[in-house]
Amino acid sequence: MSVMSGEGNILIMAVRNWVYYIKEAFRSVVRNGWMSFASVGVVTVTLFILGSFMLLNINVEHLTSEIKNQVEIIAYVDEVLTRDEVDDLRVSLIQMVKVEEVRFVSKEDALVRLQEQLGELVEGYSEEGRNPLRDSFEIRTIIPEDIPEVAASLQAMTGIARVDYGTDVVEKLFRFTGAVQWVGLAFMLGLALTAMFLIANTIKLTVNARSREIMIMKYVGATEWFIRWPFLIEGLFLGAIGALIPVLILSYLYGETVAWAQLNLYFLPLVSPETIIQQMSKTLLILGTVIGGLGSLISIRRFLKV
Repeated sequence: MSVMSGEGNILIMAVRNWVYYIKEAFRSVVRNGWMSFASVGVVTVTLFILGSFMLLNINVEHLTSEIKNQVEIIAYVDEVLTRDEVDDLRVSLIQMVKVEEVRFVSKEDALVRLQEQLGELVEGYSEEGRNPLRDSFEIRTIIPEDIPEVAASLQAMTGIARVDYGTDVVEKLFRFTGAVQWVGLAFMLGLALTAMFLIANTIKLTVNARSREIMIMKYVGATEWFIRWPFLIEGLFLGAIGALIPVLILSYLYGETVAWAQLNLYFLPLVSPETIIQQMSKTLLILGTVIGGLGSLISIRRFLKV
């Protein structure tokens, strides 16, 4: 009976402590209205910039991915090969580890495509013996970045006369994509650290205003976490509010942008609002909350070293 009574007392004490932590946190938010407003403003502005860059970065990656997925290798067949040898060559291409799809295009089919594009400019070439084109294979790789390596292997194969995949354009595209990803990562990391630094210094003003109270609590025997929790909850709350505001603004602006682009720039493949907003919201809300909590812990740390 006494054990159960003891456990009940511990539970009641824990509930009372948490009620105290939450009340103190929100009392501090209200009491230090301008400081709280500054903290929320810092997180809002920083995460708005970060969120805007995330939207841009995700769409750039989506666009480059769409372009890369359309890139394919054209391997022109040596004219001396017989039909059986061409079939054997096709089997060899399909069996290549990094190749996803192989399509054979006869020179007659290639000429038909050319006629559809150029019209009268290629009239007369469909007559017997006048077709200047070659049979070819259109090859897609599993990973677009493997195209240069696969193309080099194809060029060395017997029966392949020439390989074309727009070497300069493709390799520049891959370099650009890699640079965008690294720059985006560095920029977002820098903004996150900046937000943490700014909110830590802003919340430090709140902590300074209550430094005497913190010292007294420390001297009379309050534990460090008993002192920390109200500030931590305050920081988490301010960070979450500061993240929620840019999420709502960016969600609205991006939805309007996509709707406008679908009418005026229909050829531009933007990521759907449902997909990107869910990803952005989750990231910004978690980041804002973490930044607020860490900012509070960093701010109060030196006052606990009594």
